[in-house]
Amino acid sequence: MVGAESKNLQLVAHNDLNGKGNGGEGMALQQTADGRRVLYIAHERAPTFLTIVDVSEPQDPRVIRQLTNEDAVSDLEVWLKSKGEKSLQERALPFDVNFRSNSLALVGNILLVAIQNGLGRSGITQGRVPAGLTIYDVTQPEAPRLLSFFDTSGPASPGVHFVWCVDGQFAHLSTGAADFTPAYPVDNQFYMIVDVRDPGRPTEVGRWWFPGQRADEAKKLERVPGSMVNAYRLHNALVMPQRPDRAYLGYIDGGVVILDISDKARPQVVGRCSWYPPFTGFSHTVLPLFDRGLAVVSEESTQDFAADFPKLIWLLDIHDETNPVTIGTAPLPENVNELCSRGGWFGAHNIHENVPLPTSAILRDTIVGSFFNGGVRVYRFGDPLRAGAPPTLAEVGFFIPPAPVGSPKGVVQINDVYVDEQKLIYAVDRYTGGLYILQFTGSPPLS
Repeated sequence: MVGAESKNLQLVAHNDLNGKGNGGEGMALQQTADGRRVLYIAHERAPTFLTIVDVSEPQDPRVIRQLTNEDAVSDLEVWLKSKGEKSLQERALPFDVNFRSNSLALVGNILLVAIQNGLGRSGITQGRVPAGLTIYDVTQPEAPRLLSFFDTSGPASPGVHFVWCVDGQFAHLSTGAADFTPAYPVDNQFYMIVDVRDPGRPTEVGRWWFPGQRADEAKKLERVPGSMVNAYRLHNALVMPQRPDRAYLGYIDGGVVILDISDKARPQVVGRCSWYPPFTGFSHTVLPLFDRGLAVVSEESTQDFAADFPKLIWLLDIHDETNPVTIGTAPLPENVNELCSRGGWFGAHNIHENVPLPTSAILRDTIVGSFFNGGVRVYRFGDPLRAGAPPTLAEVGFFIPPAPVGSPKGVVQINDVYVDEQKLIYAVDRYTGGLYILQFTGSPPLS
């Protein structure tokens, strides 16, 4: 790709997704019964709800279906009518088709897609419908069939921002709800566990929120000095099969929270870690590496020209989960100052989450992350400098595409990454760039 900056990462293919390339924070890969490999991509903003790409030949990815928000609403209205429920337009909250499908999860042929609605520029929700979780049968990828809708709309709810489901039994959501009023308007997403064993009838089984987050609590949360977001709300929640009794939460200015969810109706705090202050907030993803006794934590940059710098990837020692200990960060790029001044956002965001499914890589020695105008960046664990010393991370590769055509930021803004079991890297741009498929060319290979 002319104008790309790279080290040890090679472009395999690029597709602008029919000019609708505003990728969100959700990708999942399906191996179909007829032998195809199909990638599902969530979207950052309207009008596109879901893009479905055949990547059987990774050098020639082909869009086989795009659903708009209008398509999703049409499916929802048909489903609601079949259940004898009120249409979206008949409900008490305002109807707004300009929602986002920021996140998704895939288990077998069941696809869960988030709907987040009503967030204004200040991050304060006005309450809109639809908002919640849609569940589809994608046995035929070109024709997703809506199985159910789990409604989380409410006067103070933006709906579902993030969904995680890897066992086909429970979905783990960052969401609001009709019966939850936050003490501060931007604290409007908490942790909810939903039983999806019958995908046609999802049911809430438990929830947890940060103490002081709800309006009727005596405890009051203090805002983080210097935070550009100033929010105590959940972003990501990962639950792995090695520890199905644990949920690892990135709680924005609340930092890292580890929950015991052995009793899903009553999650309990095991441990917590926060760098805020002195740093400027926004814990995003907490990825446990159990055989290393570590958690990798990414933050999120949300400001042009890195006004909220630094946004980092942290390493936590979680051998004792009641007392997570910071042991280091991933190194900053050599040209960090130039990236900060390049425009758009620069800093950490999503990382490959080791989704424990057959079409996802499980990386023990490598971290792959998205860095907005810093592109895709790859880090490898090194041996400790001496016995008993903590592990370190070194950057071993990066790929920064040129500015996509029509990007309002004038630079690429790589939003999300996913690594498949063949070690191909899929990355999406937040605005107009679409899908990039990359291959690591360094040695040793990704592992």
